[in-house]
Amino acid sequence: MQFHLNGFRVGDPTIEPAAPGAPRVAMPDAVDVLIAGSGPAGLVLAAQLSQFPTIATRIVERRNGPLLMGQADGVACRTVEMFNAFGLGDRLLREAYWVNETVFWRPDATDRDTIRRTGRVQDTETGLSEFPHVIVNQARIQDYLLDVMRRSEQRLEPDYNLEVVDVQRDDSHDYPLSVTLQRTDESRAGEQINVRARYVVGCDGARSRVRTAIGQTLRGDAANHAWGVMDALAVTDFPDIRLKAAIQSASKGNLLIIPREGGYLVRFYVDLGEVTQDNRDTIKQTTVDRIIETAQHILHPYSLDVKEVAWFSVYEVGQRLTDRFDDAVTNDGTRREPRVFIAGDACHTHSAKAGQGMNVSMQDGFNLGWKLGAVLLGRSGADLLRTYSDERQPIAQELIDFDKEWSAMMAAPPKDANRPEAGGVDPAELQACFVRAGRYTAGVATHYQRGMLTGATTHQALAKGLTIGMRFHSSPVVRIADAKPVHLGHAARADGRWRLYAFSDANRTALDALCEHLATSPDSVLRLVTPDDADADSVLDLRAILQQPHRDVRLDDLPALLLPRKGRYGLIDYEKAFTRDPAADIFGERGIDRERGALVVVRPDQYVAHVLPLDAYAELKAFFQPIFRLP
Repeated sequence: MQFHLNGFRVGDPTIEPAAPGAPRVAMPDAVDVLIAGSGPAGLVLAAQLSQFPTIATRIVERRNGPLLMGQADGVACRTVEMFNAFGLGDRLLREAYWVNETVFWRPDATDRDTIRRTGRVQDTETGLSEFPHVIVNQARIQDYLLDVMRRSEQRLEPDYNLEVVDVQRDDSHDYPLSVTLQRTDESRAGEQINVRARYVVGCDGARSRVRTAIGQTLRGDAANHAWGVMDALAVTDFPDIRLKAAIQSASKGNLLIIPREGGYLVRFYVDLGEVTQDNRDTIKQTTVDRIIETAQHILHPYSLDVKEVAWFSVYEVGQRLTDRFDDAVTNDGTRREPRVFIAGDACHTHSAKAGQGMNVSMQDGFNLGWKLGAVLLGRSGADLLRTYSDERQPIAQELIDFDKEWSAMMAAPPKDANRPEAGGVDPAELQACFVRAGRYTAGVATHYQRGMLTGATTHQALAKGLTIGMRFHSSPVVRIADAKPVHLGHAARADGRWRLYAFSDANRTALDALCEHLATSPDSVLRLVTPDDADADSVLDLRAILQQPHRDVRLDDLPALLLPRKGRYGLIDYEKAFTRDPAADIFGERGIDRERGALVVVRPDQYVAHVLPLDAYAELKAFFQPIFRLP
């Protein structure tokens, strides 16, 4: 990380100096963004908006304090990439359990009352991400994000014991949204507060009041299958207790084991069977003792002695989705500027088997946060906000389709070779499905289609491994100034800036010409979007990757734009230029055209927006024209 740009200061450099008036304790009369709900989606959104000190953001939560014990726990590779942009990657990886391998168990062919291991696979395919799939309590995930908010200039904290009960819209007002908040603490229960907002985001769960206010409804079906889940400290002779394990028993149901952080805690997802109208109420009342007993039967002949249960719940699988994630279309079909948004469980719900509900919810918040920031800072027009629902709703639908297939497989009994008429799922089929679904469970399957923020694939061949519309796949490089091996993608922070990764051509003439154009041309998109009093990289952050070894590059031979002078002292930023790492050549790994090079445009949420030739100045400007308010 970089710090001391505007003067030396002592103490923890990750804590920003507080903005004037921060923090504001009482709820103000008006805010720019009001977020309802401090779950994963709401906190990612709040953490992103906290990076913009001039944007007045508040987040309200009906609970009386931070979450202490969460339900979700799986953190996909893609989510770890996102957390690294918030400066949280190291903390998360240090504390979490790493899911390295997954094992599969099925009834023994000679004794179907017992189980045996039938398969063992790598959890995430090699090279899919520089980060692993990890497990950590949802409450800790939220603690990390709260810490980002507290360390920001805003010193942002949730307002607890408050919930949104109604949202009304009046576009004739400077703050078009009138929000009614209600206190939930016992001493003031029912007391109401009114606040006006420019934008409201409902991250208030499956029973969202914000969703109701904009007339959206969760649609879908329950799978009519129940599961008990518990986090337990237990003693067992089951040999794979510290591996992710999918277990099919002959007649006692199925079990999914997820080891937890800390080396001792384990999560058990226990199959409780089909749900009917007659037994639904009974299943809802399932005790933790029955969950333990069922797990013990499934694990036979192995023993399971549960010493302590930290948390347990019973739930019925359900996949539901709203038609839109905003209020951009009125009940009579009229289109308008979106002002109210919903994210996370407020607009899509999933089973826990795919481990994607929390991850997709956080990606909702990351997608929306930088867009709200760009509009409120005056960099972009309101049309940018339409892309949130247009991009995220189809992704949620894709996940639900995958989730249905995976949940059905997890709930199905294993096939019995002696009774083929009974049906069921072959364990080999279950394992093959798991391997095929690896990109979904890693969170890297998201592919945004052509649109305002996703360019045409005309020049995709210049960077074959950096697919337009998919997340920027990082690779090792060497920073020229200090010879430090780093990951190129880690240069991006969750600060609302776009990245321009300029991969040099063979003789560097096109790269040098690009830097000269961006620095001096009146038609330079970089000059057009950068405020007069701002650093050159404040909106578009240019990074260059050269082909020759770092010892063959002289700093004083680099274009001036790659050594920009910044801050109040005009200090030189030495972290803009890199070369390929000899041990992991990024040009080869990501299919970069070595002769022509490539310009890869990456959005603030780490998705590749465009791939262009280094000399495509007009195309670069044309791409950004509808995104930024260019002269």
